[in-house]
Amino acid sequence: MRHDPASGAIVIMLSLLGDKGYDRYWFREALADKGIAACIPPTKSRKQPIDYDKTLYRQRHKIENMFGKLKDWRRIATRYHRCAHTFFSAICIAAAVIFWL
Repeated sequence: MRHDPASGAIVIMLSLLGDKGYDRYWFREALADKGIAACIPPTKSRKQPIDYDKTLYRQRHKIENMFGKLKDWRRIATRYHRCAHTFFSAICIAAAVIFWL
């Protein structure tokens, strides 16, 4: 029910795929403190370029494509639902339909 404690599994984040906008020292340090590997390409202005996993970074387009397809759904793009739970349910339904089509 609604007020029951969540009994689901905890999601463990192993790595974060981000674009060059997330290339900040403090952000990388915060991820490292939590044990999360940062897969972020360095900006051109960085004096010492930081290596990143290019093969893993190539998978980022799948995430971007999914967000683009979700924005095609009018109910999600305009966020008709005020309740976060209902909005999340609409996202889950749309993602399931997109995945199976």
